[in-house]
Amino acid sequence: MNNEKPSNFIRDIIDEDVKTNKWGGRVHTRFPPEPNGYLHIGHAKSICLNFGIAKDYNGKCNLRFDDTNPTKEEQEYIDSIKEDVKWLGFDWEDREYYASDYFEQMYQWALELINKGLAYVDDSTADEIRKDRGTLTEPGSESPYRNRGVEENIDLFKRMRNGEFRDGEKVLRAKIDMKSPNMNMRDPIMYRILHATHPRSGDNWCIYPTYDWAHGLEDSIEKITHSLCTLEFENHRPLYDWFIDNLDNVYHPQQIEFARLNLNYTVMSKRKLLELVKEGFVNGWDDPRMPTISGLRRRGYTPESIRTFADMIGVAKRDAVTDASLLEYCLRDDLNKRANRVMAVLNPLKLTITNYPDPLVEELDAINNPEDPEAGSRKVPFCKEIYIENTDFMEDPPKKFFRLVPGGEVRLRYAYIIKCEEVIKDHSGNIVELKCTYDPDTKSGSGKSDKKVKGTIHWVSARHAVDTEVRLYDRLFLVPDPGADKTKDYKEFINKDSLKIIPNAKIEPCVKNVNVLDSFQFERTGYFCVDKDSTTDKPVFNRTCTLRDTWAKIEKSGN
Repeated sequence: MNNEKPSNFIRDIIDEDVKTNKWGGRVHTRFPPEPNGYLHIGHAKSICLNFGIAKDYNGKCNLRFDDTNPTKEEQEYIDSIKEDVKWLGFDWEDREYYASDYFEQMYQWALELINKGLAYVDDSTADEIRKDRGTLTEPGSESPYRNRGVEENIDLFKRMRNGEFRDGEKVLRAKIDMKSPNMNMRDPIMYRILHATHPRSGDNWCIYPTYDWAHGLEDSIEKITHSLCTLEFENHRPLYDWFIDNLDNVYHPQQIEFARLNLNYTVMSKRKLLELVKEGFVNGWDDPRMPTISGLRRRGYTPESIRTFADMIGVAKRDAVTDASLLEYCLRDDLNKRANRVMAVLNPLKLTITNYPDPLVEELDAINNPEDPEAGSRKVPFCKEIYIENTDFMEDPPKKFFRLVPGGEVRLRYAYIIKCEEVIKDHSGNIVELKCTYDPDTKSGSGKSDKKVKGTIHWVSARHAVDTEVRLYDRLFLVPDPGADKTKDYKEFINKDSLKIIPNAKIEPCVKNVNVLDSFQFERTGYFCVDKDSTTDKPVFNRTCTLRDTWAKIEKSGN
């Protein structure tokens, strides 16, 4: 067992179970997603928890798809979930399971409950069932079909399976207690009729188990020792226990609830995420502004940073909201160590060094990553005409502006000290070019001059620059909790400036042979990764995050 992980109440329970040999020393968890959408950062926490615990206790973790609703499930979602789990660094080996694998067993168990007088077929409509359930302060009322005889219920249930009834015409309900203070125990629905083709079982079934009926039984079939669920399932646990306790010779897993991940400046509801996709607020499930794992991956997040984030937030028993800045901190810390540096100019301003030899091209040494000595160095071409950032020059600068100004000097990163001699403008008064001179004795690393200047700026050779599209992504929502105001649609708080496209940025030629998802630090600008929309002729870069947490200043100022 690995004791390096921080302790939490779940690990304390498992430690005690291992010590007392409760499960014969076994630790067997599972990650049970519903394949009705793409996984998000909240699921990543659960993945890291379930697979991480299995690994640390030399146990096993199953990947199980809760595919009990064929109208919302697609193979695309199944494939994306498998890709996400693997990308995060976890392996379910040969333990890939589906609720649909157990449909026949669940059906037989339902017949067992009917035979025991603990389940019945109800002809009530959905509205009638909803009304008769009562409220949190008022008990429910029994269905007029609750006391049907066992033989009649068996006959009706078998005919439900055989497809003799229309969708919604009948349901199978557990017979528990309509006066229970726990609403989940008021004769919950176990099966509903649904004439829909299932992605795996096809048209073999026209009745499908509800999540509440299937969930605990799946854990039982797979002999799960520790069934880790989020807090919203705490009130469902008595129901899961009731089902299992009323079946003969059925293995009983242990369910433990923990707080789900809530992240500010985003939404985590699959329904809302699907709305954002279908209504065109984002460009698909893997849009880099989405909190989906595929969106985070496309934006440039690393699996290491997400695993670190999951460890840092820990496991708690109470719901809380985690600041998105913590996730970005984990990302910056990881990319700082692994991302090679390059120079890129997003808003180019032409600069001509008038006294630099026209045909000359120098190959200057540049450090790939100061945090990683093994990353080595690269050659950066330098010539008479270069591009600098438009914002690195000001005609009328404020105090403490240490970049380029008329008559002022700065150092070009890895190159020389230059002096601005002339500002060229177009007929509208816009600055289109700077004329500068350089001091050949100030070449970086040459040791010829001890001249010092306060500012250093990055640049790109105009002759060798690669045109690239840069996509500047920001947070999708303007407020920390988009759903807090129930009088407004959460989509009203969407940040309309969450994506800015720069079509013709300039970047070093070293990026010509990059691969999709390769990460770089654009010096002085931020972290960027190669997008899948890149072409051979023109790479596309997504901004993963800025070099610093710019949102902290915004929140502090209240703007």
